Amino acid sequence: MGWARTHVPHFAHMDLQITPEQQQLRAGLHQWLVDNLPWEYGVGLPPRFPDLDETVAFGREWQARLAADRWVGITWPVELGGRGLGPAEHFVVTEELARARAPELVGRIGINLVGPTLSAHGTSEQCQRWLPPILGANELWCQLFSEPDAGSDLASLATRAERVDGGWRLTGQKVWTSYAQFADWGLCLARSEPDAPKRQQGISCLAVDMHADGVEVRPLVQITGEAEFNEVLLDGVFVPEDQLVGRPGEGWTVANSTLSHERGVNPRQLGIHCQLLLGLLELAQESENGFDDWGIRQRVAEAYIEVKLFQLHNWRTLTRLERGEAPGPEGSALKLYWSEMSKRLHETVLAVLGPAAGLWQGASDNPGDGTWQRSWLYYQASSIFAGTNEIQRTLVGERVLGLPRG
Repeated sequence: MGWARTHVPHFAHMDLQITPEQQQLRAGLHQWLVDNLPWEYGVGLPPRFPDLDETVAFGREWQARLAADRWVGITWPVELGGRGLGPAEHFVVTEELARARAPELVGRIGINLVGPTLSAHGTSEQCQRWLPPILGANELWCQLFSEPDAGSDLASLATRAERVDGGWRLTGQKVWTSYAQFADWGLCLARSEPDAPKRQQGISCLAVDMHADGVEVRPLVQITGEAEFNEVLLDGVFVPEDQLVGRPGEGWTVANSTLSHERGVNPRQLGIHCQLLLGLLELAQESENGFDDWGIRQRVAEAYIEVKLFQLHNWRTLTRLERGEAPGPEGSALKLYWSEMSKRLHETVLAVLGPAAGLWQGASDNPGDGTWQRSWLYYQASSIFAGTNEIQRTLVGERVLGLPRG
């Protein structure tokens, strides 16, 4: 199934039939994947590495290979290395990559979050400087938003940006920063006007050179045993004036642009969960605790239905984008849905695994090789990352339903 761009009034429904152009795009990527995947299409799986450094190195190589033939940044302008296509085509490409079980892009923060943010708020010089190296993973970005004492209340951030000759001086601490130890740049929110009347005011957004003096990255070991997250210390880091994104004191507006893409606009989690669903169906078919057990069969069916509903929610967001509308706060509802759906899906996986659910080590063809266990552990945090679900419920209540502030 695919999506077609329609030129219709705001109230009309969207035509979900794939256009000839989108079909050609899908067929082109499918053939490219058959020719270029480092594993057999439809049968094999991406290589797994015991070390995160090796995983990132492979990811850089894989993304560079995709970008060389312009399969990264589909919606980006042609002059910046993209294809200049629309959101529907981006969904088509994401879906086809998921079908091939291709790994996530190692530079996904740059592609999915920083790129759209710079396109919306950056200067033409900033876009020309920073966007092209993102596509082929020549430069990786991280997101310097969360702080230890702010929790999900981003407006209470304490990192300071002080005016100095030629730019800004950053002092503070960030946390839960994915891939910061590999990043070349970080998109940072800092309080530049401490006396602003409202907390959301007086915040500025700056691009930080992660190799600059005063930047210290400390990896945090997660429940999975990996250290994908980090805390980042900023000790008097100098940021030149031309690395300010947007206007001074208007970083909250820039941040909302980034967060809307993180929570509900980009189909990243749809691609991931389509892959997880495919793996679950295969696992159930091969397992003694699979389709022969009525109770588990019902749970597998529920997982299938919920992922398909997630797909429909994504199409609704796609409809808004195709009409040229802003994503809106509905992205919070989408984040709420997939994060709780993911936990239920993973619980079903463990039920299908049965006695193997508690295993971690094993051969690569053993259900207990740790792949599913790691995924289950990782997605226990789904209700926390990308904004806690409590915060998302507040946003839905106030900005979507119009409920009074509590």
